[in-house]
Amino acid sequence: MSELNLPHGGVLTERLVPPDQAMAWRKQKKLKAVWPLTLRQLCDLEMITSGAFSPLTGFLTRADYDNVVARMRLQDGTFWPIPITLDVSESFAEKLALGDTIGLADADGALLAVLEIEDRWQPDLHHEAFHVYQTRDQGHSGVARLLARSHATYLGGTIHGLELPQHFDFPELRHTPRQLRDLLARLGWSRVIAFQTRNPMHRAHVEMIRRAARAVEGKILLHPVVGETQADDIDHYTRMRCYEHIQRRNVDIDLQLSMLPLAMRMAGPREALLHAIIRKNYGCTHLIVGRDHAGPAGNFYPPYAAQEAIAQHEDELGIKMVPFQELSYVEELDQFLPADELEPSQTVLAVSGSELRRRLKEQLPIPSWLSYPEIVDELRRTHPAREKTGVTIFFTGFSGAGKSTIAKALLARLMAMGGRSVTLLDGDIVRQNLSSELGFSRAHRDLNILRIGFVASEITKHGGIAICAPIAPYTATRRQVRAMVETHGRFIEVFVSTSLELCEARDRKGLYAKARAGVIKEFTGINDPYEVPQNPELMIDTATCTPLEAADRILVVLAQQRCMNRDHIEPSMSDIGSNVTIRVSLSSSL
Repeated sequence: MSELNLPHGGVLTERLVPPDQAMAWRKQKKLKAVWPLTLRQLCDLEMITSGAFSPLTGFLTRADYDNVVARMRLQDGTFWPIPITLDVSESFAEKLALGDTIGLADADGALLAVLEIEDRWQPDLHHEAFHVYQTRDQGHSGVARLLARSHATYLGGTIHGLELPQHFDFPELRHTPRQLRDLLARLGWSRVIAFQTRNPMHRAHVEMIRRAARAVEGKILLHPVVGETQADDIDHYTRMRCYEHIQRRNVDIDLQLSMLPLAMRMAGPREALLHAIIRKNYGCTHLIVGRDHAGPAGNFYPPYAAQEAIAQHEDELGIKMVPFQELSYVEELDQFLPADELEPSQTVLAVSGSELRRRLKEQLPIPSWLSYPEIVDELRRTHPAREKTGVTIFFTGFSGAGKSTIAKALLARLMAMGGRSVTLLDGDIVRQNLSSELGFSRAHRDLNILRIGFVASEITKHGGIAICAPIAPYTATRRQVRAMVETHGRFIEVFVSTSLELCEARDRKGLYAKARAGVIKEFTGINDPYEVPQNPELMIDTATCTPLEAADRILVVLAQQRCMNRDHIEPSMSDIGSNVTIRVSLSSSL
């Protein structure tokens, strides 16, 4: 190819209106309503308005959506693998009619775009999950997000972008497709190989892009995703510093760094196809595709399934694939080789991602063959020793199970030990101070728990200890809170498994009696379900232990999970199931 690739569909469908039109939209009073965008929706909007999602001109209508889910094509036949949709709440959608115009705003309320509503419908999310992700298993992070966090109604229609979302981080590396195309043209690059990543790069990745550049005789666009990715991914600030180290160290590779504000779905083969289209829109002629491209944690897609998908559609996509096998380090040769070049007699060394994270958290050595010293230093800064990492202890169980009492006992233990800030987020107190306007519908109860989770995640992010004691009856909501917290630190779920009969017998507040009488509706355990945790870090039945014994058992788990120093607790921690009170050294610190 002698010049930069044409966009998908032939032209960039940039949706930003001229400044005078944007001003007119802001001044006119015809907007029916304004929808506050989620992070994913904000990323999708930026990809639409910048032209990165060409040829899309807005969020998919019902006909386009149905075709994409079933056939990976828009209604006009254009190849498109992933549905890009705007989901809104039923209460918001009820106010709207076809033909209405609504505003789309960021978290600060800034109006970024307007949407002309051409379609409104309630999708079958399980059907979408099965076809797009090839599974309905909520162990898949993309499926879990779709089924547990999507609003009930989809809106489709044309977008008029007023401005792109404002970013203050690495502004010189945030290029729209047109800006990047202009930059690549000025550089004189005509054969551009995109490398997609959402993780830090190590020596094996550098070897991969070096081999790709040699094989294709092209230049490298290092194009990391900095939008919404998996909850446990390293923050993009750290990753960008790592990429800059890679660029400075490997001056023999012609490499341009740019940021991609994409919200990943982790949809494996279908996502790889979307990545190919996006890089085509940015002008790339080639895309590196590895063994498990865009796959989530867990074995949801066969190895190299993404490569097979792109190979099948390569001609129609109009972008060439550079396929790679997993590279392994050969000790005798001091170099990385693909699987088909390995000899049985060679010594192959490997460190998994989980093992690398363990070594970082426990301050263990990182092999020099694996990564560069400056990359390791950056990662160590974001992986403090476990004893210094923030932690959330999240209680769940029936009303009256003893959650608040144990939480107070645990708070007293931790405060007496000192060394860490500790915050108790009790269910009743949060209701009074953070969620006083909420009722007890499922939607409001979920929102209340998510608010607790957000506060806990902020405490955890800053190295503190958050103790949460709500009822939290629903599995999906607890999973969301865990994901929020584990982005920053440790999450310890404590299921207070005290029986409903005992909780009702205690009934200090008279709530169960009111629920039985029909005075209180949607009361957990009486006329609303409680979904029992399947794999909590600890189960406690307050019928068989005192609050202080329960608190001490939690301290043992914290020590076992390396959330605090084992030496601070004595005697033996071998049997956390016993009712033995563990003595805590008050002079020690966490």
